[in-house]
Amino acid sequence: MSAPASSLDATFAALADPTRRAILARLAAGEATVQELAAPFEISLPAISKHLKVLAGAGLITRGRDAQRRPCHLRAEALDDIAAWAEQTKRAWEERLDRLEVYLQELQSADYKQKTEGGDNERDG
Repeated sequence: MSAPASSLDATFAALADPTRRAILARLAAGEATVQELAAPFEISLPAISKHLKVLAGAGLITRGRDAQRRPCHLRAEALDDIAAWAEQTKRAWEERLDRLEVYLQELQSADYKQKTEGGDNERDG
């Protein structure tokens, strides 16, 4: 079952930003706090928090509470909708290209047949 368009829109919008993609890549290695996620970037903590809010809103991450820590976690299953959408789109394009290939082969075959038949008639005449 595919995700609603609005869910995919939110996910793609979240992934459109390179900082958010980098945050997700970091979280793929394991949970991290806001401070840990902010370390490689030269942007403020509030800016990182805004990125995290977008990622959470798209369902790509969760934010927990562990005593004083608030670790963020990647929700890898949220990427399943994108993978399904991409696979469905890929299949549709492959089917179209396969049909185009068959059509082009039919055209080439008809053109070849016409040329060979036309060539024989010229020699006979």
